[in-house]
Amino acid sequence: MSAAEASTTVRDVVRRPVTAVSPRFLLSELRLMLGRRRNQVGLLVLAAVPVLISVAVKSTLSQPGPDAPDFFRSITGNGLFVSLAALTIEISLFLPLAVSVVAGDSVAGEANVGTLRYLLAVPVSRLRLLLVKLAAIAIGAFIATFTVMVVGVVMGLALFGGGSMTLLSGTQISFGAGLLRVVLAAAYLACGLAALGTIGLFVSTLTEQPIGATVATVLLSTTSYILDSIPQIDWMHPYLLTHHWLDFGDLFRDPIAWNNVVAGLYLAAAYAVVFFLAAWARFSTKDVTS
Repeated sequence: MSAAEASTTVRDVVRRPVTAVSPRFLLSELRLMLGRRRNQVGLLVLAAVPVLISVAVKSTLSQPGPDAPDFFRSITGNGLFVSLAALTIEISLFLPLAVSVVAGDSVAGEANVGTLRYLLAVPVSRLRLLLVKLAAIAIGAFIATFTVMVVGVVMGLALFGGGSMTLLSGTQISFGAGLLRVVLAAAYLACGLAALGTIGLFVSTLTEQPIGATVATVLLSTTSYILDSIPQIDWMHPYLLTHHWLDFGDLFRDPIAWNNVVAGLYLAAAYAVVFFLAAWARFSTKDVTS
């Protein structure tokens, strides 16, 4: 090759446009996730909890007496507390279960129905496949959490009204500021659930049975809750994924107590990084036969 030809070839390579990463793979994954009937039913179950809470409180405690629980008094005083009550109830089981179903099905589900091998033959690198699966799981965690939050806010405002919010510290803030803190609380919990989903992604690379991966992820979440309630092993509590989940209540103090919230975000990020790397190490060497 002459020097002129070599120079032309180099210029052509330099001028060749860089192909942008297409979002079609992620959009396709989200359509599959949201189109599955079991996931749609799961969202309906999640949405039903704030509806039941608001209706029950409205029918029994619309005129709270002196023996009424303080938490229910907050609900009747401001409808925003319905969403917080629903998040508190569902974060122990329903929300982790919803995320575990999506995470457990991410890789094991593809292998179970025999589409994983064809998906990698598109071609799609295994790292990109895992990244797309992780992004879909994280988005699913936010969809599930915000479904509970939005339905709770709508039902609370419809039955109890809005107005200023009385914080845990006793001070009052405007309705807009209170709504912003509710959104922050939902986003904080969604980050923790996304970290749980990363654990589910790793478990999903170990098996071809999505139900097994789902059950294992839920058991891990439940075990973390149980261990966190045992005072004799309090040295372990700060390292448990679920330890800081209920610290979203610190967002409703004046001023906001950020220490535990930030610690919870750091812990969730650490779990996400460790278990994604574990999933990648496992999946990159896995013999895909189905």
